[in-house]
Amino acid sequence: MTPSAYVAAAPAAQVNSGLAQLSDDLMIIAILVYAVALLAFTIELGYGRRRRTVAEAAEEAAPEFAGVAAAGRTTAAAGESATSAVAGAGAVTETGAAATGAPGASAASGRHGPADDAAGATHRAGAVGLAATVLGFLVHGGMVATRGLAVDRWPWGNMYEFVAAITLGAVGTFLVVAFRYRARYLGAFVLIPVLLALAINVRYLYVDAGPLVPALHSYWIAIHVTAAIIATGAFTVSGASTVMYLMADRAERKRAAGEAVKGVLGRLPGAALLDRLAHRTVVFGFPLWTFAVIAGAIWADEAWGRYWGWDPKEVWSFITWVVYAGYLHSRATAGWRGRKAAIVSLIGFACLLFNFFAVNILFSGLHSYGGV
Repeated sequence: MTPSAYVAAAPAAQVNSGLAQLSDDLMIIAILVYAVALLAFTIELGYGRRRRTVAEAAEEAAPEFAGVAAAGRTTAAAGESATSAVAGAGAVTETGAAATGAPGASAASGRHGPADDAAGATHRAGAVGLAATVLGFLVHGGMVATRGLAVDRWPWGNMYEFVAAITLGAVGTFLVVAFRYRARYLGAFVLIPVLLALAINVRYLYVDAGPLVPALHSYWIAIHVTAAIIATGAFTVSGASTVMYLMADRAERKRAAGEAVKGVLGRLPGAALLDRLAHRTVVFGFPLWTFAVIAGAIWADEAWGRYWGWDPKEVWSFITWVVYAGYLHSRATAGWRGRKAAIVSLIGFACLLFNFFAVNILFSGLHSYGGV
């Protein structure tokens, strides 16, 4: 049974060529603006001055904290979730993380909010990068919107539009994290995959604006696909945080061994902070991915008369769900932190990428209408 066999074809939509061309132009502009932002974030990583963490500030203000901070560094270097007791008021790690996690407290008490953990490199170029990212996000959003308006439908009906929407979700998630947790140090690590995806999108996946294939003529495209797009954006930011965590963990191990850490590694924030950011973005994205899988099953029953049919897309969506569920479960029950959790997270992200690119392009199935 082909997709056109179970959904009646809708009348071909009239394409607004002006809006379609504007969408294409905005895509190029967005790529250029993101490139400027990436350059600025790279300058910050390469030449910025590392901001002191809460623990480091406490150590300088009160010498009696020196042993506590050193213990936190040694524990972090061993790959553990570094925590040390500080006069009964909480625990401080190298990244300034309080064991109680209570927000809003001061460095002197060893308790603080997430914003106090923003200990990456700082440079004026970083502010330029963040401003450019906001501008690029607005232009990118305009590209997606005009693409949909050009054909009067939801703008994710083929691979070109999927990639445009998912990268928009990734940048949007990064901006939320950057402003909420002062985590603009993630910028370069998020924009590198975004720019690569957009370059591949324009070069190899581009298709002219046109009507949806019959299989996608359903209100479920606004529900199922939107949830998957937002979740994928969150998982992308989590993947970037995890890669940064592994680099920062390596830097902390070198410091613990008495080695000098220079360059980008020396300007990264604390590993424990990056581990928490990776976890928080998965916690946000996982329920949305769960909903997307369930909504997809309901849509499949409505379109094909069954909830599950072992289609490659269904199988790999479920595999991705299982891996991320295992990641969250291992942290909640087994107390996994650090490198073990990072490996599981990266496996989940690899499954996500395989599900999106390989399954859509290389496999033949009922979901093979990506427009490639």
